[in-house]
Amino acid sequence: MKKLYITFFSLLALLIGGGIFYVSAYNKTNTKVPTDIAMQDVNGKEVVLGKEPKKLRLVEFIYTNCPDVCPTTTLKMKALRDQLVQDGSFGKSIEFWTITIDPARDTQDVLKAYAKTFDMQKADGWYLLRGTEKDTKKFADAFSFLYRDPGDGRFIHTSNTYLLDENNRLLEVFGMGENGFNNERVLKKIKAAM
Repeated sequence: MKKLYITFFSLLALLIGGGIFYVSAYNKTNTKVPTDIAMQDVNGKEVVLGKEPKKLRLVEFIYTNCPDVCPTTTLKMKALRDQLVQDGSFGKSIEFWTITIDPARDTQDVLKAYAKTFDMQKADGWYLLRGTEKDTKKFADAFSFLYRDPGDGRFIHTSNTYLLDENNRLLEVFGMGENGFNNERVLKKIKAAM
């Protein structure tokens, strides 16, 4: 009987380890970012994801009525952007893409107000993007970023941000919010990838 328990727990540990490997390493290398999606920035300019110049990209999904993790993460990204502007890499080697998951409510005017609140257009290289619901879902699905509106406009969503390399391959997944998005850790990963 003791041998059976040892075998069971050894097998369980192996399965858990395999799952951790899949989520942390294997799954990242297999993330395929769609390259045929067109979205609009706050000025109405079309941005074709996959046809932009080769740069590192930090991708954030938000909706403007989010009461907590979205604006907190955007605020932390603003501080990170300011650090990257100081060293001259922001806009040249790395850009930020913030994509709304609520294109029906987040109109161009609403997104302009959000961009102004967070001073997103202080330096070239931060794109606040809005696509169709279908294209937004297709792009989010590539990252396994899940979201849904329970009907009241307060989305339930995954709390992750994503660092992409110059070829739009996933390098790293970071959390969102006060505790999930660690500016020092994100900056270190960005610098290592440059």
